[in-house]
Amino acid sequence: MKTSGRKPLEVRALHPPPEIMQKIIPIILIFLGEGLAIYSEIVAAKNINTFAATFWKMSGVMTLAGLLLIAGYMFGLKYLNNIWIVGVVSIGGIIIMEPVITYLLFQEFPSRGALIGLVLGILGLLSALFIK
Repeated sequence: MKTSGRKPLEVRALHPPPEIMQKIIPIILIFLGEGLAIYSEIVAAKNINTFAATFWKMSGVMTLAGLLLIAGYMFGLKYLNNIWIVGVVSIGGIIIMEPVITYLLFQEFPSRGALIGLVLGILGLLSALFIK
């Protein structure tokens, strides 16, 4: 049997990302998922007059948002090893993204009570992430 002299293909295992990326990847995925979900909800609410067209367009965006959230939760539990931290990141994503997207689409500022709730929510997110 004659060989061509080429080396056989090597199959290498994927190495996990560096430790800092293990914490960042799920956060990015969850924030993107929450942001897209909020965007689709707000756009749908704003365009109620074109219900059918808006409904189907935003259903596609919401599907992508759901996929990002599922991946974020999976990687979050794998790399952060705490489902409560993953949940807090998700809630934090909502707390941060909802007012930003709402302002960008409606050009309205929150009321005083809503602003206080936003600040307290951000403080809660930070405490869950950094206080052991």
